[in-house]
Amino acid sequence: MIYAMSDIHGQYEQFLTLLEQIGIRKEDTLYILGDVVDRGPEPMKILKYMMAHSNIIPIIGNHEVMALPNLKLLVPEISGDFLDKLPPKVYRDFADWTQNGSTSTIQNFRKLQQEERHQVVEYMKSFRPYGKEIVNGQEYWLGHAGLDHFSETKRLEEYSVEDLVWTRIDYEIPYFDDIIVVSGHTPTQNILGNSHPGYIFKANHHIAIDCGAGKINGRLAAICLDTGKEYYAR
Repeated sequence: MIYAMSDIHGQYEQFLTLLEQIGIRKEDTLYILGDVVDRGPEPMKILKYMMAHSNIIPIIGNHEVMALPNLKLLVPEISGDFLDKLPPKVYRDFADWTQNGSTSTIQNFRKLQQEERHQVVEYMKSFRPYGKEIVNGQEYWLGHAGLDHFSETKRLEEYSVEDLVWTRIDYEIPYFDDIIVVSGHTPTQNILGNSHPGYIFKANHHIAIDCGAGKINGRLAAICLDTGKEYYAR
């Protein structure tokens, strides 16, 4: 079976609850469509779990794009005047990240031993830009967000990471008639016209699975591509 979830954002307990509900087996595949880190309390526990399970395929999200260069800076022990020594652009990037929920990621990361920090950074560098599956004759494209610079004739391999992690999808417009795009990034609470905010949204050959795990009215969600069954952590 092939499963997908997205935008865990440090919600480790919801992550474990969802895995238990799914009853995932070694022969199953789980795509995680980015934004594992930031905002929630325990992103490093989730990353370490993912690292230990080869049937989990990590897809990069915009929060990994923001976090990765900054985590590289934090691998060695840092001094009190760390920020003062950063070049202006690096300082701006670090400041942008801190304004997007990085506190828990930084705190978790600095508690790791230096070798563990290296391992986490190397693992995050291995995150894929997208996934592609054919299930029961249906083709699925799996990515964190939308397809920027979209063209119907463009192959998935031609999109850059930047094209795949930032764009908000207009769910009223299908990309394709024959390919279903599975995405996170936009919480389903924010999809106009969605009659079930906070739950998986399906329309126009889109499946949106970011159900706002960190929101009061949200939850972590997963879907099985083989059966269409939906799973919710709360």
